[in-house]
Amino acid sequence: MDYDVLIVGAGPGGIFSAWELTEKAESPVRVAVFELGSPLDRRKCPIDGDRVKSCVRCKTCSIMSGFGGAGAFSDGKYNITNDFGGTLHEHIGKAAAMKLMRYVDAINLRFGGEGTKLYSTANSAIKQLCLQNGLHLLNAQVRHLGTDINYVVLENLYQALKDRVDFFFNTPVRDIRRIEGGYEAVLEDGRIVTASRCVISVGRSGSKWMEGICRSLNIPTHSNRVDIGVRVELPAEVFRPLTDELYESKIVYRTEKFEDPVRTFCMNPHGVVVSENTNGIVTVNGHSYEDPSRHTENTNFALLVSKQFSEPFKDSNGYGESIARLSNMLGGGVMVQRFGDLIRGRRSTPGRIASSFVTPTLSATPGDLSLVIPKRILDGIIEMIYALDKIAPGTANDDTLLYGVEVKFYNMEVELNENLETQYPGLYVIGDGSGVTHSLSHASASGVHVARHILGTLCN
Repeated sequence: MDYDVLIVGAGPGGIFSAWELTEKAESPVRVAVFELGSPLDRRKCPIDGDRVKSCVRCKTCSIMSGFGGAGAFSDGKYNITNDFGGTLHEHIGKAAAMKLMRYVDAINLRFGGEGTKLYSTANSAIKQLCLQNGLHLLNAQVRHLGTDINYVVLENLYQALKDRVDFFFNTPVRDIRRIEGGYEAVLEDGRIVTASRCVISVGRSGSKWMEGICRSLNIPTHSNRVDIGVRVELPAEVFRPLTDELYESKIVYRTEKFEDPVRTFCMNPHGVVVSENTNGIVTVNGHSYEDPSRHTENTNFALLVSKQFSEPFKDSNGYGESIARLSNMLGGGVMVQRFGDLIRGRRSTPGRIASSFVTPTLSATPGDLSLVIPKRILDGIIEMIYALDKIAPGTANDDTLLYGVEVKFYNMEVELNENLETQYPGLYVIGDGSGVTHSLSHASASGVHVARHILGTLCN
């Protein structure tokens, strides 16, 4: 074999798998990592806010792919909890999952995250306030690195790994095949690389590729959900009582009309709204920085409604893609609307956005989200905004901005055992590409878990 372990994808799962394999091995382990995107220092989005103001649909999106994965330019939030972020605990146990997430947190601190704050919902008066108003605050500890410190941590990890792992950047893997004694990766240029073990960690952006691999190898999968919603942007002062204490507050609300759960996601105090390209579809997201000099006057967060389909339609991601494509068609990319305009049944115009008391941090097309988002989902989002207004007065102001569409695509859940191993010994699927994890912390922890199992089998 060319290597002992092949890793497909250099996101959090792949990085921490490579780290554990090379850090804890009693004897050298030959590891190769194949990544669709570029090294961290070459990941550059062409949007500069001046000459280029919106997504130009690069062949490979530097925000979504490259060393660090889609989380490289995220807000750098590591949620230490089993209450959300995936179902890793269902495979390895709750105590083991928490222990691994704390282990990942310690490594992040070691590689540049020291001094960053760990927030907690424990004994929070905000929890009581939420319950009194029909909202539920999920339990978690949150390590906030910020987009800037997250970058530093990733760069330091890469420097520690580059001399003991073979990285192949801008190298798409076309196929994974079983061979006698292991696996082979067929690269886009026709080259073949072999190893006795293979770890697939392609993230959410690799969902379609992962589906193809599962079909060709007859690996059982289960339909997963898709999250559809908007990104809310408002003055930071409105959410300051929550963000100062919790930073990231995961709040769930069950609508009165349909009893659908609506949740907050990816809260970015003093942050910026950004666009991203997933498989050619432009959606919206948010970032924020640890450095106070890079703070804005706004806070942004997502409001998401989950949808899962079974019979006769099973393609949850396809449903989400169709909504996002409609938004792209009407808005030429990301669309923005004032909450007051949405409630009054009128589209936002450049003039109405310009006269708003909230200055947008993303150049988006003013429009009408009611022409894009299905009524049941939009009704739930509106109801949630009014519910949040009770604990954070000002949320439902006319000038609150809604960007759409925000879609979180989840890979179908791959059938895996307690080692995150498929029915084929030595073939593992980890991170968000497995459908098991949905967060930086869970994805990273899954990489460590699999690496430890591989080291045990290599020793045997």
